Amino acid sequence: MNGNIDFTQGKAGSAILRFFFPLLATGMLQQLYTFADTAIVGRGLGDDALAAVGNMGSLCFLIVGFSMGLANGFSVMVAQRFGENNYPELRRTLSAMIRLAALITGALTVLSILFLRPVLVLMQTDESIIGDSLTYGYILFGGLCATIFYNMSAGILRSLGDSRTPLKAIVISSVINIAMDSLLIFVFRTGVWGAAAATIAAQVISGMVCVNKLRSIDFLRRGADDTAPDGRLCALLMKNGVPMALMNSITAVGCMTVQYYVNGLGVAFTSAYSACSKYINMFMQPACTAGFAMSAYTGQNYGARRFDRIGEGLKVCLSIAGISYALLGSVMVLFPRQLASVLLSGEEQISYAVQFLPVCGVMLFAVDILFVFRNGVQGMGFPLVPMISGILEMILRTGTIALFIGQFGFRATAYAEICAWVGACTLNGAAFFVIYARESGRALFAGKKQAHRKKRSLAAQ
Repeated sequence: MNGNIDFTQGKAGSAILRFFFPLLATGMLQQLYTFADTAIVGRGLGDDALAAVGNMGSLCFLIVGFSMGLANGFSVMVAQRFGENNYPELRRTLSAMIRLAALITGALTVLSILFLRPVLVLMQTDESIIGDSLTYGYILFGGLCATIFYNMSAGILRSLGDSRTPLKAIVISSVINIAMDSLLIFVFRTGVWGAAAATIAAQVISGMVCVNKLRSIDFLRRGADDTAPDGRLCALLMKNGVPMALMNSITAVGCMTVQYYVNGLGVAFTSAYSACSKYINMFMQPACTAGFAMSAYTGQNYGARRFDRIGEGLKVCLSIAGISYALLGSVMVLFPRQLASVLLSGEEQISYAVQFLPVCGVMLFAVDILFVFRNGVQGMGFPLVPMISGILEMILRTGTIALFIGQFGFRATAYAEICAWVGACTLNGAAFFVIYARESGRALFAGKKQAHRKKRSLAAQ
């Protein structure tokens, strides 16, 4: 069926792994070209330019993460309708998604550009790097439509069980991004704006590849009845999407608070924190991908009321997260200096990164498991729990950094991450099992009731 995977049929392990590996390659390539951006900026423009770009990380996550949360929340409805085989409702859902995405993109673009400078000042951004941070931010936020364009289209494909098209899109865009980065920075000496422009161009290409695939899927071809405005669907989409968007943005506020304290220590610390954040994002990618697989798998089976399969999928995705932790957590613990030296050139900055990486490497399992449980809860259509966990993450992250940075210095940033991971993992894990037990019990009761009615009907005949 157009390369899509129906997660309601067949063995859970084989279906998830067929979906997982192309999606993992997609995520790793995304991290690769983000990593390449960082390395090219750091090597081509110096540690201060790296600090300027890295300083934008948490702020970008505030805005881009909001749009990604919406896309993920919206896509849960797509997965559930696909699991139900309710294609007319699926097409109407896509039309409502397009309308909402256009409105939200416009609002986010205007707000992010207007408030960029005040927020950077509020974050104690050093005067030596604020100019480059502004340049980088204005271009990224000005091209926000490209980012949302890709996130929405790739999210829809994932919900339909297609992880190969996003991989194809990222392969093409990664080559374009890295080539443009190198050309603009090393040859034309554009400065940080070249890195931002390359990122936007790559996202436009990614989105075009995904949309072209969506247009080729027969059951997604919309007629006049499918494109009519539908307030009910828009409300349902916002009900699913807004909590996930707020979760990402609330988490980003916590990261921005950490960035505030790090910036207060000096530019060398900002550079080190930027490099460490890149490695954290890269090394959590396999578990994050397992989470995406869990969301699509759970969404389809929840729509089909196949709760037995959801339990099977949980075991597979937790196994993937465990293997990821054993491999990548070990690298962070054993080789922190070698990792830091790839992105940083100053000995002072490297020494700070060496304080951070092993501590987070030991506890990386907490965030790995968090991805699986959180996406499982989301896939069952309960987005408020992840949003509440985002609030908890923010409280734990900001509280820890505020309390301990004076005592432990830069190492407190690692403690802040760990506390946030453990707290959110505990909440989402408990919520998953409670919701799963309740919903599967309801489905079992409904099945028995339906069977009883059928039996009575046959007896009456």
